[in-house]
Amino acid sequence: MILTAEVYGVELTPLGPIIYYTDNGEKINVNDTVIVMSEFGMDYGKVLIGKREMSIEDIGYDLKPIIRKATEEDLKNIEEYEKEASKAIEITKELVKKHRLNMKILFAKMLMERSRLVIYFSSKNRVDFRELVKDIAKEFKTRIELRQVGARDEMKFVKGLGLCGLKSCCSYWLREFDSITLKHAKRQQMMINTAKITGPCGRLLCCLKYEYDFYVEALKNIPDEGSTIKYEGKNAKVITVNVFLSRVTIYTEDGDTISLPFEYFRSGGKNVENNDNNRFNISDNGNSDVFNGES
Repeated sequence: MILTAEVYGVELTPLGPIIYYTDNGEKINVNDTVIVMSEFGMDYGKVLIGKREMSIEDIGYDLKPIIRKATEEDLKNIEEYEKEASKAIEITKELVKKHRLNMKILFAKMLMERSRLVIYFSSKNRVDFRELVKDIAKEFKTRIELRQVGARDEMKFVKGLGLCGLKSCCSYWLREFDSITLKHAKRQQMMINTAKITGPCGRLLCCLKYEYDFYVEALKNIPDEGSTIKYEGKNAKVITVNVFLSRVTIYTEDGDTISLPFEYFRSGGKNVENNDNNRFNISDNGNSDVFNGES
């Protein structure tokens, strides 16, 4: 039996993860502000996903109910909290300079009833901010929480443009980040040029993930460029693999340049055995185009 619940998706911080809360019986619409309990205490957020039924297993965490839809008084208080949070950013930046700390202040949020001030920052190093916290607490007379974020999450607050000339994905719509490694670039036959595959955050481009699965499927059972294969009993080196034309170009030990379709490696009766990391055995003949340099 699958357990389900009627939930709303709520955003608590700009481009932060969508947190699901159960229905409390009120009529709540998308873009409404609601009062909820977050990991920091009584918090507020915007409803981005309207009421829907979801599997509790798919959500993956204990659900809490929406406390209430924000009242007029709540909205007035939230407006004041946001002004205070903006002030906190400026004051904290000055205090960071005073303490000579290597950290960048990104965002601040004052929780409901001024129960806690959460300040987000980034830093390439481990930071001892104990004295800084004391000074901020003296200024705002509330509990202070400093939360460090990674390079990719930093871009959510900083904003910027990608190498494509468009708004960077992490700055405007991407909420969660997949693990990106060099294998994503290599599988897509990209040149490993750091300037070309690195985003403004200094990490590998998130968009390397978008078409990765297509290339994995398209190049399944296809030998890699630079590998050596057996073609009609003779050694041949793979010169190019063109995923768009679905052709593999090889250079045989006899000096022939041959263009083979991907189907040659995949179709039934033309088996490919991977003997080692760089060599393939191909049995049976398939259709091919042979070029010997003559027109």
